Amino acid sequence: MIKKERFSVLFICTGNICRSPTADGVLRHLVRQAGLQDRVEVDSAGTHDYHIGEAPDRRTQAHAVKRGYDLCSLRAREVASGDFARFDLVLAMDRGHLALLQRQCPAAYRHKVRLFLEFATRHGEREVPDPYYGGAEGFEHVLDLVEDGCAGLLAHVREQLVLQH
Repeated sequence: MIKKERFSVLFICTGNICRSPTADGVLRHLVRQAGLQDRVEVDSAGTHDYHIGEAPDRRTQAHAVKRGYDLCSLRAREVASGDFARFDLVLAMDRGHLALLQRQCPAAYRHKVRLFLEFATRHGEREVPDPYYGGAEGFEHVLDLVEDGCAGLLAHVREQLVLQH
């Protein structure tokens, strides 16, 4: 395994206003807590252009703030072809996103495209459900899954980095 000085992660959902910005904000928070903010890049995007330039859904932000995550500076964007080369991991929230990304991704970078919840250790689910059309419990469930996945992902990122002690 080749260790890296820097590592980058891109989270993907449909419109980049609920699931992927939640994961973006949670991982950024964990990275700051770990003192790795100069070494780990985190971003999010959508498979579709429905909400380009918009802040995360107000309900997403409200539930995230209750747990100490600030998403207000994030803005939706659509995944770009250059993202596959730029990021070390491109993580899909569900199998539908994964299939779209695998079709869009050049073959040389396909190994970077994975399901986000592969990194979860406390939950058996492998897809983050879309909370957009549901109630508060859906947003809380997304946060539970995302916190689990981000904890496992941070452990993976640490393994990939050359850490100076």
